[in-house]
Amino acid sequence: MATGAIPAPFTGLKRQENVYGLSKRIDFSGVQRMKFRRDRVFVIRNQSPGQETAELQPASEGSQLLVPRQKYCESIHKTVRRKTRTVMVGNVALGSDHPIRLQTMTTSDTKDIAGTVEEVMKIADTGADIVRITVQGKKEADACFEIKNSLVQKNYNIPLVADIHFAPSVALRVAECFDKIRINPGNFADRRAQFEKLEYTEEDYQQELEHIEEVFTPLVEKCKKYGRAMRIGTNHGSLSDRIMSYYGDSPRGMVESAFEFARICRKLDYHNFVFSMKASNPVVMVQAYRLLVAEMYVQGWDYPLHLGVTEAGEGEDGRMKSAIGIGTLLQDGLGDTIRVSLTEPPELEIDPCRRLANLGARAAELQQGVAPFEEKHRHYFDFQRRTGQLPLQKEGEEVDYRGVLHRDGSVLMSVSLDQLKTPELLYKSLAAKLVVGMPFKDLATVDSILLRELPPEDDKDSRLALKRLIDISMGVITPLSEQLTKPLPNAIALVTLKELATGAYKLLPEGTRLAVSVRGDEPQNELDVLKNVDAIMVLHDLPYSEEKIGRVHSARRLFEYLSENSLNFPVIHHIQFPKSIHRDGLVINAGSNAGALLVDGLGDGILLEAPDQDFDFLRNTSFNLLQGCRMRNTKTEYVSCPSCGRTLFDLQEISAQIREKTSHLPGVSIAIMGCIVNGPGEMADADFGYVGGSPGKIDLYVGKTVVKRGIAMEGATDALIQLIKDHGRWVDPPAEE
Repeated sequence: MATGAIPAPFTGLKRQENVYGLSKRIDFSGVQRMKFRRDRVFVIRNQSPGQETAELQPASEGSQLLVPRQKYCESIHKTVRRKTRTVMVGNVALGSDHPIRLQTMTTSDTKDIAGTVEEVMKIADTGADIVRITVQGKKEADACFEIKNSLVQKNYNIPLVADIHFAPSVALRVAECFDKIRINPGNFADRRAQFEKLEYTEEDYQQELEHIEEVFTPLVEKCKKYGRAMRIGTNHGSLSDRIMSYYGDSPRGMVESAFEFARICRKLDYHNFVFSMKASNPVVMVQAYRLLVAEMYVQGWDYPLHLGVTEAGEGEDGRMKSAIGIGTLLQDGLGDTIRVSLTEPPELEIDPCRRLANLGARAAELQQGVAPFEEKHRHYFDFQRRTGQLPLQKEGEEVDYRGVLHRDGSVLMSVSLDQLKTPELLYKSLAAKLVVGMPFKDLATVDSILLRELPPEDDKDSRLALKRLIDISMGVITPLSEQLTKPLPNAIALVTLKELATGAYKLLPEGTRLAVSVRGDEPQNELDVLKNVDAIMVLHDLPYSEEKIGRVHSARRLFEYLSENSLNFPVIHHIQFPKSIHRDGLVINAGSNAGALLVDGLGDGILLEAPDQDFDFLRNTSFNLLQGCRMRNTKTEYVSCPSCGRTLFDLQEISAQIREKTSHLPGVSIAIMGCIVNGPGEMADADFGYVGGSPGKIDLYVGKTVVKRGIAMEGATDALIQLIKDHGRWVDPPAEE
């Protein structure tokens, strides 16, 4: 058990070196070691209003990092919207008493007044509640007055937000006309991070805080005077060297960076602000927001949240990453306004925004969930994957079952009898490689298939196609009734809890492998049958038509049951969508429901079914979901910003060019950034970066380090490819079959 660490926001605490925990600024005075449930935890009196004490526990088993034990959401067994104060942004109210607000950001040059006004009107007409505009200098700030006036004259009163980086004086100017100011704590008063490890004395650190207060106070006072709102918007990629030296490049550092500014606001009795904790990695983003809210509960604060995954990318990739991050938090009742950051025209962001908001609002309205249960095993604040026991080979088995599931996350697909009639097309649809018509597994080949109906025993061709799949260690799963009436050698029988309880499965030949379908909300005595079964996997399958039962919560309950009983079955998230579901609706639902579990490390794979959706689309969506949750990496990863007035090139065009030439590099991550305003840390997950340095010029990065500057745009994509080759990460595209 780690010793002596408490959350940083507690006031009056002094720094003490060589201790473990969330903060270095701590003291052991007043800390009591107490028994809590099965563990010993440290408790300290909280000097702020709200919860009287804060309990600490290891972030994970054996970890010396302590995190607050207290809650990060209103309920872990149902969706209950977190109660927040109302923050007014112009004439739009944000907070838990109001709808989840939708917003986006213009991409035009702010100095282009007519172009920006036109873009804002198009966004407003699409249904946005708030629009953000980048304001990087005095000329842009001056233009903002004309933009605002022009919109008012055209009867557009949509609130406008100024996006500020590195420019306190510009923020002061534009606060006189815009409704909200977004400041980035990482660069409002600090210099751009150099990723230097700095050593601070307590006096040095205090001087830095005093400098921040001196620079920030005039803006707070002006916002109070004019009735403006503010977003304290931390970006994972632009934490200051000071914060990173103290807290690391971490969710903890993100929260503390924002709290430094929030304390100044509170000191000046200014409360019309919201928080955001954005990152391009959905896992980091979710952890940061949870830690932020957990500490707000301790402090007794009730500020609203702006949710977003920054630099999410384009197309389905961007929608999936956003759904994983935003949808996860909405399922826990967190979030009051959202932005889906896509490398697409801003008005196209509103539809996925609306879909996410509707999903979150509906879950909270119905309070979707399950009966209360105690949760002891899920890690809220750090990613620790629960890995189910992969299939082991048993003596005497004719086929190899070890490939039925993949160690990094499995993709299962539902296959029809009609598909079996054209075996080679089926193999290609499963992303298998073909050699003389025979299938072989590849990096992104489906691991197992679900066949709800077996072909007749006299259908030799279809059965041969299935045998060839089984021979390459692909699982073929079929219902118990089918396997009893038309047995397929070496297939996996899908059984229900009832079929296990009645013993119906015992009619199968001895040694038949089993998969078990579970809803997750069954009484414990029904789940207890799992204790006596040898299953190759469990499919969590809650009917889509269930309105009041939460898929996320029923799965959490199932995982808690499995952990409490030391059952290590792999669990596959099985979602059966109805006919005519919209593609974006499917992506966002899958990301919000299955992704919300996978970002907590809960689950070993995905099975998506939709009767009228394209097979390739479902397969690609499944792999995208796993990659977005930082599990199985099967294609090039892109960190791509959504563009704004700072962007130095046509992001959509360049992004398409780079993707066309590099999309065949699984395991390689490429950042495509219109500028470097959010800091090279935003490319923390990227191996290589293509960044606008100045008009017509590109800078290339390896990780966070710039390696080539000022490359003419015409040759920049080729220079990026050469850089990838120089670092041994390039392979030639596969030849067309």
